[in-house]
Amino acid sequence: MDQKVRVRLDRGETGSVQIGRGVRQGCCLSPILFNLYSECLTKEALDGLGDFKVGGQIIQTVKYADDLVLMAKEETVLQGMIDRLIEIGRCYGMEMNVEKTKVMKISRQPTPVTIKIDQKQVENVKCFKYLGSLLTDDGRCTCEIKSRIAMAKAAFSKKKNLFTSKLDLNLRKKLVKCYIWSIALYGAETWTLRAVDQKHLESFEMWCWRRMEKISWTDYVRNEEVLIRVSEQRNILHEIRKRKANWIGHVLRRNCLLKEAIEGKIDGRIEVTRRRGRRRKKMLDDLGDRRGYCHLKEKALDRIKWRNCFERDCGPVILTDY
Repeated sequence: MDQKVRVRLDRGETGSVQIGRGVRQGCCLSPILFNLYSECLTKEALDGLGDFKVGGQIIQTVKYADDLVLMAKEETVLQGMIDRLIEIGRCYGMEMNVEKTKVMKISRQPTPVTIKIDQKQVENVKCFKYLGSLLTDDGRCTCEIKSRIAMAKAAFSKKKNLFTSKLDLNLRKKLVKCYIWSIALYGAETWTLRAVDQKHLESFEMWCWRRMEKISWTDYVRNEEVLIRVSEQRNILHEIRKRKANWIGHVLRRNCLLKEAIEGKIDGRIEVTRRRGRRRKKMLDDLGDRRGYCHLKEKALDRIKWRNCFERDCGPVILTDY
């Protein structure tokens, strides 16, 4: 297809430039064409490779557009997948960026992994950002929550004059929940909240109301008094539970890989020895059902009953029997 492009500058437009590769910018078909192109590439490159299974099915990649994650249980398998992907990618006219490529090992043994691209070693990291969320090698959400809170506070500071103005209090509260909380709670449906994480979130909630009412910490105003002034209760944790319940309900009613991953149907070696201390908290523990996953899944089949479990506006969320 004969495609040309011109760049618009302050002083005018440049001359026409021939496009030799890529898709047409702004065309509604461009994302579809690129997805088809990349799907053909990965299928040809990774056919027969991979050893990571979920529910008996080999999962080689997790991808969104050109953001690609390769998964393997063994270092040699991962190196073979990368070598093959580079080889086939060059046949398709695509190159892998070594600087943007990272490797992360999820294991109790923090030994580094040696993965090379064109004789250049890929950097080992303990966390990296994928699709806007921070993923860590220990599987905890603390780093992601802190990052989200920092982003939300920065957004609040940029519009501080609006949130602290003489607008109606209810309107300002709606603006904070709509624009600031949405930034802080991005991806909160998948969080596993520990006690320290809950404290961070509740502190952020009070930070918003104090900044909105121009109440300094040096004023020695208790949190309870601040909540009375803004006619609010501590709702941010309940909001997370409602979002998580809404999302988990959809997942539990479907038969998909995500459901099997939540159920722990991942093939691999099981460590018989148990570490000291109590077991780590799971994502579903935040929903408050102490009778186990089977009871939770049974409740999710009834949409009305499931919705009624989380319809309260505030306070702790406990699933009750009917």
